[in-house]
Amino acid sequence: MLAAALMAVLGSLTSLVIPLALKWMVDGPVAGRDPSGVWLGGLVLLVLGSAEASLFWARRALTARPLARVEADMRASLYRHLQRLPVSFHDRWPSGQLLSRATTDLMLLRIFLAFPLTFLLVNSVTIVAGFLILLTQQWTLGLVLLAPVVPLIVLCRHFEERYSRAARSAQDRTGDLTTVVEESVLGIRVVKGFGRHRGQERAFGELAGEVRGLELRKAGLLGSLWAMIMVLPELALGAALVLGVVQVADGELSAGTLVAFLSTALALRWPVESMGFLIAITNESATAADRFFEVLDSPPPAEETASIPAQRTGTGKAGQAGARSGTAGGGSGAGEEGSAGLRLEGVEFRYPDAPADAPPVLRGVDLHIRPGETMALVGTTGSGKTTLTALIPRLHEATAGRITLDGQDIAALPRERLRQLVSVAFEDPTLFSASVAENVLMGAEGAGEPELVRALSVAQADFAHDLPDGTATQVGEQGLSLSGGQRQRLALARAVVGEPRFLILDDPLSALDVHTEALVEAALRKVLATTTALVVAHRPSTVLLADRVALLSEGRVTAVGTHHELLQENREYAALMSGDPHGEEERPR
Repeated sequence: MLAAALMAVLGSLTSLVIPLALKWMVDGPVAGRDPSGVWLGGLVLLVLGSAEASLFWARRALTARPLARVEADMRASLYRHLQRLPVSFHDRWPSGQLLSRATTDLMLLRIFLAFPLTFLLVNSVTIVAGFLILLTQQWTLGLVLLAPVVPLIVLCRHFEERYSRAARSAQDRTGDLTTVVEESVLGIRVVKGFGRHRGQERAFGELAGEVRGLELRKAGLLGSLWAMIMVLPELALGAALVLGVVQVADGELSAGTLVAFLSTALALRWPVESMGFLIAITNESATAADRFFEVLDSPPPAEETASIPAQRTGTGKAGQAGARSGTAGGGSGAGEEGSAGLRLEGVEFRYPDAPADAPPVLRGVDLHIRPGETMALVGTTGSGKTTLTALIPRLHEATAGRITLDGQDIAALPRERLRQLVSVAFEDPTLFSASVAENVLMGAEGAGEPELVRALSVAQADFAHDLPDGTATQVGEQGLSLSGGQRQRLALARAVVGEPRFLILDDPLSALDVHTEALVEAALRKVLATTTALVVAHRPSTVLLADRVALLSEGRVTAVGTHHELLQENREYAALMSGDPHGEEERPR
């Protein structure tokens, strides 16, 4: 970058030498009627022009590759940071705002580094050097040209403040517009299904109109600045021309000096007039940088301090043996009977953006799932079941209490290690724009074809082999080329492919028909027999997969027992299993 800036400065200064060569030609060969001198002067001008063009070409060649690398590195840093930020951050930020920062804002920063950053330096050096030459040639005319400097500085400062505010508003609204477009595309089935395309068009049109208005405001501000930057120097140049002609007529100034003076002044027109454009891009880039670092400066979850072995002990059958001996982290001090398995002790959780006077979603949750046991978690809609399951892999951090795996506090486990031990099948089966195999094998690093085939068999997802390209078939964005049941089965396969020691299933069979559900349950029983599992259940058929059942009511575990015990002893549980509407009262999630 320094070499490129040096090339640009040298190229710009070369342009200032050309008027001096013109002065020599006018006062020498032209005045003396020397044709050979004129040809020599023409050759000098040709060499200077070629040198100027070559230097600017070298600047461009030197900046292209490094700037592309800077943009790519910044985008990679942003993406990597987004992967580390907690789920609560992504819950708060619209996806369109993040997309605009990763694309449009970084493009503005690259443009700034490629052009304005260099030319702010180049033009400043050129203007200073040019005015020194002008003052040396004829100081009175030079002072005339310097007259607009103070008004222009005041004008630029005023413009900078107003343009920065307009640029920030425009970029923020563009992010909102990106969100609307993304939601409309992803939710196109809902839009078409309810005939809401006109309403979506109106919402889009209103937001696009706001963006257009803000862009017009920016254009108006830039146009006003540019007009003043052009008019004031032109007036000064006209005054200097008149004064210079008078001095030539009085014999106080040679014609060659006036030609050189005017040529130098004209060479400074572009550096001066472009300052408005460069200031505008600089302000937009500064706003883009602010928006970029808003995300990059968001703190990721605190790093764990415990030293845990990195090897993947305890996956699969061998790992289950380790689980029964009681070590999630590979240590020897957690094998006591009371601490083995998955345990929640006094767990409380409140969402970070919840009102201060709102009750916590979970409060005083105590639950113990023994090694190799499957526990069903049952409760009304909004009772906190999904929230509780999100605490175990630390997608959210418990506000109070603690959660242990085989006696090891999950807060002391590195997240990478924790998520090797715990596998989750979420309520919403999210798939990525990748192949079936890539989506499933995402659940276990290093897993191969045998693990893929086994996981598909467990999840009754053998339909994948019959797809046009088998398991290499691309499932499309969010897997929307598949049915809801197919997506859910692939998500279940992803959860079991790594034979995890602890398995969290959030209503894994809700989108399956009765026949497929029975087949999946039969295969799933074999998997659950070799792992410690927590299964969110809404139907009796899913509850029957479990050894015991925990009833979650108003953020607390109010009852634990077998399915038959709770049916007989707990009225709320019996109502839930019978489909009694009183068991489905809405509570805050």
